Amino acid sequence: MVLSGYADLPLHSGHVPRWLAGLMKSLAREVIKVLVMEFGNEGLLRRLSNPLWFQAFNNVIGMDWDSSGSTTVTTSIIKQVLNELCLDVRIAGGKGRISLDVPQEISTYVDELKGSTSLINKLVRFSKLSAKVDSALLQDGFTLYHHAIAFDINGRWVVIQQGMNSESRLARRYHIAWFAVSSIDVEPHSGISSDYVGEVLNLTDINSKNCKEVILDLVNDGTGKLTTMIAEVNRTLKNVRSLHSYTGLVKDSCSQNQTRFKNIPYYRPIRIDKALIARLARAYEVRPSNMEEFLLIPGLGGEVVRALSLISELIYREPPSLKDPVTHPYDPFKYAFAVGGKDGVPFPVKREFMVSVIKELEEVVKDAELGSKEKLRAFRALSRLAPREFN
Repeated sequence: MVLSGYADLPLHSGHVPRWLAGLMKSLAREVIKVLVMEFGNEGLLRRLSNPLWFQAFNNVIGMDWDSSGSTTVTTSIIKQVLNELCLDVRIAGGKGRISLDVPQEISTYVDELKGSTSLINKLVRFSKLSAKVDSALLQDGFTLYHHAIAFDINGRWVVIQQGMNSESRLARRYHIAWFAVSSIDVEPHSGISSDYVGEVLNLTDINSKNCKEVILDLVNDGTGKLTTMIAEVNRTLKNVRSLHSYTGLVKDSCSQNQTRFKNIPYYRPIRIDKALIARLARAYEVRPSNMEEFLLIPGLGGEVVRALSLISELIYREPPSLKDPVTHPYDPFKYAFAVGGKDGVPFPVKREFMVSVIKELEEVVKDAELGSKEKLRAFRALSRLAPREFN
């Protein structure tokens, strides 16, 4: 994991007032102009891949410092700005049903940028794989409801997606970037933001390697054997000893894990129905040779992965990692003091001050475009005072 961190992201309702949305968009536009002027498209994408920078940017433009809406609103604003500026960086997707339009949006934007069909296919593939990573390989109790991919004409990309846990009323944001991925199924995140850290089913952890190998072998064995194994797993989870345990031929794992089963959500019985069997049969037809092929099988989701992981652990003694990939806490609250926050925290948005900041940034960009970079050099000097992880 290259960059990581977490912040409180409670689920918030409400909306951004129209007057504030306009100012937030104007401020975001000027910040992005300066950023691309100084660091190029790659500099922007690398910052979008950093959950700490993303949250700070959200705070600076006036969004709530601790809201789950910071992801959806900020992503939408950046998406609009990039489209209007006609830069070589675009964002496809967004919240809810908008996320379903990602393949078509990628195709449209790449065509506008004069990109190739191979680039379209590459971006669509990583978009689909990233969604599967954070819904199937990583099962942490958060259901995805926001998915977006930022990319440039050179094929660099960053996926920003968010899940919600309705019981705890918290959200979790996931960042996956081109430079952090050597294999999409092995620790691909450039960062994860969350207020909750616990024991989760984490097949992205490098220590889940053996478990994933067992899963691929199981899928290629066919459905008959798998349904028998799932029934055996269910008996174990329900604290019912199997006939094998009485004969002594198989070591009984039930008593050893009884306490553990009660404390980890991953350990719960699997419902054997026609839908599950059909998904397993579809996977058998594909005969995947690696996890990328496995993840791209249509209809294959978290329940199938959980079933196969339980078989791997309870029958073949190759457990998945239960390590939550969220790492160090970070509080970006201080950046909310830039112009204030929508809900008045830490203070109501200072409208006049926000307008003056926008005008100042507009002057910086205008002067730089005309060849005078004195103010831009002043901004460079200020950047040396910023935290290292934001540069």
